Amino acid sequence: MKIESVPEQKTTIQVIERMVALLDALAKYPDPVSLKELSKVSGLHPSTAHRILNDMVLTRFVDRVEPGTYRLGMRLLELGNVVKSRLSVREAALDFMRSLHKKTQQTINLSVRQGDEIVYIDRAFSERSGMQVVRAIGGRGPLHLTSTGKLFLSVDEPKAIRAYATRTGLAGHNKNSITDLSKLERELSLVRARGYARDNEELELGVRCMAAGIRDDSGKLVAGLSISAPADRLQEEWLEDLVQTANQISATLGYMPAAE
Repeated sequence: MKIESVPEQKTTIQVIERMVALLDALAKYPDPVSLKELSKVSGLHPSTAHRILNDMVLTRFVDRVEPGTYRLGMRLLELGNVVKSRLSVREAALDFMRSLHKKTQQTINLSVRQGDEIVYIDRAFSERSGMQVVRAIGGRGPLHLTSTGKLFLSVDEPKAIRAYATRTGLAGHNKNSITDLSKLERELSLVRARGYARDNEELELGVRCMAAGIRDDSGKLVAGLSISAPADRLQEEWLEDLVQTANQISATLGYMPAAE
């Protein structure tokens, strides 16, 4: 006799869908929620919701606070921490970087801070961008001469910025380089106000960049996403796409902007 497995598969998937519906319902409430309310929000019959909640209590996905009331369980936090520990900025950013490159056809850089420099940890580019890629993955650049570097300096305390200037001497690479502390401080004020940073041929003549910050779930600035292009080809309309992409990567890392 032929055994049909489709109904069993459908039932299994249905149970998972109902579990997710209950988890989503629980996530809407900061305090323990009654079975009646969960049934209403999830659209499940009370007896069905009760049965699934009991199973999730046993596996610690849900906590039963008192008879008839529930909240999300610690198992979710434990699993979330595992995911967080395994998710790197590079892994989170790669697909988004490729999409932004496809749209702009320009070089997209992912950089992190190491001491007084930024380090390029990934890049999406093509030869058609019309610009020779000078700094490959693993390359470095001074904080005060790069768009991403300015992002990191902008979140430093004034004392730390002055200490950076003292350590580095604010050495320049060309006539456009910012080598004066007061000018750098004004530039960083603009970065804070705008929420993004620019490099107007300050590192390399003929190359301009714009950068937006990437934050983790704690709100810490952990990386910068930038577009590099020939100076005469950088388009202002790319800025909105850049900021949006950086925000998407931040969201993937768990960052949630504070409500205004």
